[in-house]
Amino acid sequence: MWKMDNFLKWQVLHMFERWKKRYTFMDDVNIITKLLLGITLFFFVIFIHNFDYMLYISALMFIFLMLFNGTELKITLAFLFATILFALTSSLFMILYGNGEHFIFKLGIIQISTESIVRGLHISLRTITVSMFGILIALTSQIVMIFYSLMQHLKIKPKIAYAFMAAIRMVPLIISSLIQLRRSLKMRYQMIDKSNYKGLKRFKHLLIPILSQNIRRAHQLSVAMETKGFKDGPRTYYYNAPFSYKDVLLVLCFVGIILLSFYLSAHFPITGIQDARVSGKLS
Repeated sequence: MWKMDNFLKWQVLHMFERWKKRYTFMDDVNIITKLLLGITLFFFVIFIHNFDYMLYISALMFIFLMLFNGTELKITLAFLFATILFALTSSLFMILYGNGEHFIFKLGIIQISTESIVRGLHISLRTITVSMFGILIALTSQIVMIFYSLMQHLKIKPKIAYAFMAAIRMVPLIISSLIQLRRSLKMRYQMIDKSNYKGLKRFKHLLIPILSQNIRRAHQLSVAMETKGFKDGPRTYYYNAPFSYKDVLLVLCFVGIILLSFYLSAHFPITGIQDARVSGKLS
């Protein structure tokens, strides 16, 4: 049982590492560079209203994700599928209830026009583009290095950073405790009335012990860290999270995607829609 619990903890903590097939330069880029570029991309796509420009950015970002995520294909496609589904679902209200001049379908309050479809797809492309870059960050970043980089470069207080790291490490502990508790309850309720283990009673038997056990663990961890003299102030780090030429390479790739998308949309337009806010006609 102890070996199985430790194995489960290791699986959860190293989930992304288990999915890795190869390492790319993105794995060595500092997380601060990735986050800054992600924020820049988020605000940049808000001001893009040319449909073809947004379409090319999404396509090139997809190619960039597939080339440099280094993860199993089925895992990457699963994340992409969830992202596309969320983006299309979130834009349904704009498609079904949007305004326009060229209506395709009208039924009560539902009115679908070419303009509403274009606006809905344009918003979906924005969401998908930012999400793809977010997926790339998640698949190429280690959780521990995120907090070390924030402490070393952005001067985040160690107490705050280590509190988050401790909380993340509690996740596999909670999962293993839940599995162990379910097994013990399953054996126990084979000998007594099963009616005590149905509906809300079952939830109560699982929730209360899990909460009390993990609150006790968190308290023990905090006491142990205080006993060992953990506090804010100057400190050394076992892991270093430096900036390197790979950060510059990522910035160049990012700028290249933006510029190449602009060139392709200007010289090889697909739909010809200059402003998705006001036009739904294909030229």
